[in-house]
Amino acid sequence: MSNDVSARLRSVRQMHGLSQRELAKRAGVTNGMISLIEQGRVSPSVASLKKVLDGIPMALAEFFTLDPAQAPPVFYRADELVELGEGEVSLRLVAASRPGRRLAILREVYEPGADTGAEMLSHAGEEGGVVVRGRIEITVGSQTRQLGPGEAFYFASAVPHRFRNRGRERCEIISAATPPSFY
Repeated sequence: MSNDVSARLRSVRQMHGLSQRELAKRAGVTNGMISLIEQGRVSPSVASLKKVLDGIPMALAEFFTLDPAQAPPVFYRADELVELGEGEVSLRLVAASRPGRRLAILREVYEPGADTGAEMLSHAGEEGGVVVRGRIEITVGSQTRQLGPGEAFYFASAVPHRFRNRGRERCEIISAATPPSFY
């Protein structure tokens, strides 16, 4: 069991993009404990393994049934992007179900007259993007600017912000945001 657990823990940790040190910190254990388990030098008790997995987070059942050899997809067809928007605003998320995703990448489409709403958005993290087609009015705090193709934005998402397409043509943006839990 020890070799299976050690190889599986290493694979799961790497799949979630965590270093041994980061997993140890999240789980409240020593870095040495993670290292010894992954080297197969220590066979953890069920309670110890559960504590380590809580740092991912992952249930014991998932840990033992997950196929670590099956890597998450790298490429996504357009129809595999998950729609998060509604109405005249389309927000299509890349890799929505990827384990350990630390970044939200979006293909945003704003139809003519589309608006993210009268109430400004505000959430933890940062976001940025590049306008690919059309024009978009972006308000961040007290600053407002019209951006066109090739122009970009980047700001702290905690600052209230709003996106509006005041033009007659569809606007498309490729953006990224952290943390991904907002999306």
